[in-house]
Amino acid sequence: MLIALHKPYGVLSQFTNDGSIYQTLASCKLPPKVYPIGRLDADSEGLLLLTDEPELNRDLLLPEHGHPRRYHAQVEGIPDEADLELLQSGTLIIQGHRVLPCKARFISDPKHAERIPPIRQRKHIPDSWIELTLHEGKNRQVRRMTAAIGHPTLRLMRIAIGAFTLNGIKPGSWHELTNEERLLVFAR
Repeated sequence: MLIALHKPYGVLSQFTNDGSIYQTLASCKLPPKVYPIGRLDADSEGLLLLTDEPELNRDLLLPEHGHPRRYHAQVEGIPDEADLELLQSGTLIIQGHRVLPCKARFISDPKHAERIPPIRQRKHIPDSWIELTLHEGKNRQVRRMTAAIGHPTLRLMRIAIGAFTLNGIKPGSWHELTNEERLLVFAR
């Protein structure tokens, strides 16, 4: 079984409470015996895959398998082309690890619903959206990458894994993937 969940803001990518203020995946009423493939931090939103098939962890998470993950990041300020080139180059070193090259581009209006609670707004500092496609998923990697170029992430959403996108799955909702949708997850 492979499930696509639109993980809402404020939900941990685990089923057991860690003593924090955050809800767990148990609040999403998922089938028994599934577990997340990878994770999204409680303050990140978007596509989280869950399965009861152990081999999918290896197949989807190892960077050498090259499965792309696409994110929309709302960042403080407006990065310039040099900032995007730095993100894409694979020369950023974060916590002693050189991140793999990625794709980065501006997006003008991603049409995401407002987050609850909304992000903080600053009167004199604009924000903008960028799309990043990564082939690895280090802890808080996107947030660390945008901070390294001077544009901290305000809101982060994973919108796709492989060629499979959230495409209409509402926050907190999930569905089991069809055979055709499973193929999209593994598309490179």
